[in-house]
Amino acid sequence: MPLLEVQDLCVEYPGRPAPLRAVDGLTFRVERGETFALVGESGCGKTAAGLAVMRLVEPGRIAGGRVEFEGRDLLALTDREMRAVRGGRIGMVFQEPAAALNPVMRIDSQVAEAPRIHRGLTRRQALDEAVRLLELVALPDPRRQARAYPHELSGGMQQRVMLAIALSCSPALLIADEPTTALDVTIQAQILALLRRLKRELGLTILLITHDLGVVAENADRVGVMYAGRLVERAPVERLFAEPAHPYTRGLLRSIPGAARCGADRRLPTLAGAVPDPADPPAGCRFHPRCAERFEPCDREVPRMLPQPGGRAVACFLHDPRSRPAGAGEAASGDGTS
Repeated sequence: MPLLEVQDLCVEYPGRPAPLRAVDGLTFRVERGETFALVGESGCGKTAAGLAVMRLVEPGRIAGGRVEFEGRDLLALTDREMRAVRGGRIGMVFQEPAAALNPVMRIDSQVAEAPRIHRGLTRRQALDEAVRLLELVALPDPRRQARAYPHELSGGMQQRVMLAIALSCSPALLIADEPTTALDVTIQAQILALLRRLKRELGLTILLITHDLGVVAENADRVGVMYAGRLVERAPVERLFAEPAHPYTRGLLRSIPGAARCGADRRLPTLAGAVPDPADPPAGCRFHPRCAERFEPCDREVPRMLPQPGGRAVACFLHDPRSRPAGAGEAASGDGTS
């Protein structure tokens, strides 16, 4: 049994004239002990998916699907039962630590809150535990910094505090939403190295949400690629980078800076067009208006997520023997050159 299994998840937010569907039919699973990455450009729905696992999508709503964690459907739990899971069995590092931390509470009080609620520690015990957790995440001078306010810490230090809060109740699953956003390159490397160490030492399972393919390459075991609210490809990370199958995945990989990917004028290849409006998504495959390999029925039918050899699955008619046009086999091989 996987630790986390998401099936046909749909998340909607208020909109006019109709709700905006940020996540549409998302299905993936996270095995115990692995790091599974959801990757895609801004607005693709990956953060909404992570928040849906925690049932924190207000003012939106979860419009359908199942979220099974440790064999229980989280969407069927009462609010009280879900509060015991949230912050207890599942910890989350939010995208912007400066916004997530309470600006008028000292660091130790914020880190101590979850141990007091979920573990029943006294105030003194919880404050001592807060210092231990800050030491665990390698915060410099943890006893002194514990008495600081968030604005007195750098962005990297704030992110370490968020990690301490997320790990305060020994969760089985850690959701890390863009854990290196807005940090300089050196601090990014330190935070990612810390995540890898904590995963190894604490036996963590991680759902990593990011737009950074470099972060995915160095830290993930498997990866799901999202586009406009839907999953278009799912694969072991080594295979995804060596043989990207979906045209959108190939476009993402070509956009990584590097001499081998630049043309004669040193410009990076770009995808034509723009991300579709979530209030008015295109029919059929949502990537088809920007895809150079589109054909019938890309503009009218939604492609199925089809299993492929080597643990891969891809939602593309190029890989559907019933729909693939003659001569498309080479384009669908995923060699990353098309």
